[in-house]
Amino acid sequence: MTQQQIADKLYISRRAYSNYETGVRGIPTEILSQIADIYGTSVDYLIGRTNVKKPYPKK
Repeated sequence: MTQQQIADKLYISRRAYSNYETGVRGIPTEILSQIADIYGTSVDYLIGRTNVKKPYPKK
């Protein structure tokens, strides 16, 4: 997906998403959680705490 496609799904600007991606700005927890959902993975995978791509089971 392009930055614009992800930004659209998050209801933010492409510039805001680009700033998260490049580390100019920190990613708010809410946005990070939404990105994990979009990619079907866990927040831990996105931030490098695990190599397991599969998301955690939902309760």
